[in-house]
Amino acid sequence: MEHLSLWQKFKKYNDLEAKNNLIEKYIEVVKIVAGRLYNTYGSNVEYEDLVSYGIFGLIDAIEKFEIDKNVKFETYSQIRIRGAIIDQLRNLDWVPRSVRQKAKDVEAAYQRLENTLGRSASDLEVATELNVSLQDFQNILQQINNLNVISIEEKLYDGYINQVSEQDNLSPEDVVCNLEIFKALRNSIDLLPEREREVISLYYYDELTYKEIGIALGISESRVSQLHSKAISRLKSKLNN
Repeated sequence: MEHLSLWQKFKKYNDLEAKNNLIEKYIEVVKIVAGRLYNTYGSNVEYEDLVSYGIFGLIDAIEKFEIDKNVKFETYSQIRIRGAIIDQLRNLDWVPRSVRQKAKDVEAAYQRLENTLGRSASDLEVATELNVSLQDFQNILQQINNLNVISIEEKLYDGYINQVSEQDNLSPEDVVCNLEIFKALRNSIDLLPEREREVISLYYYDELTYKEIGIALGISESRVSQLHSKAISRLKSKLNN
């Protein structure tokens, strides 16, 4: 294990110097996670702010990590760091109320249509259900993108963190509930239209940026954003069911 002597000093003796050294050793992980999220939220928050939020997650990860577990710290810490940043972004509540309402309207439209149709609803069908033009619907998808990223990452990482670690003070009911949501989410992703499923996979699992996804799929960044928003709205409607 990397930096084992530091880990042992901190875990055995609660050595503050060892803890500070571990923070310094792994600060680059914070910068990597903050950099990726900045690609999504950069128009609303400064990169340095994301790093500062992430440091709290790193400290939390160092304090809760158990060195005898068969889990790589970098993997575990990225989840904690990302969670700390997302929590702070949610607390800032920088998304206008009108955008939140639009996200709820789109989610409800998908839920109504797909329950009735028994299949994935098309853009035109959702636009008609919302009583807006197709172009207006595309614009709405762009507006609600950042809000959807936050909400779905919370579910993904709440579930995943309980898969890689059992050391949190969660009740058995909490763990089961989170894992059930995570499993339902994975099953719902499998049922997405192919292009939307590709975007979700490349963004959340391969951790590509919108620009990188666009290059990989041969589409524009704005199109990636739209596909992402549609996929998340579908997933949220399915989870609510």
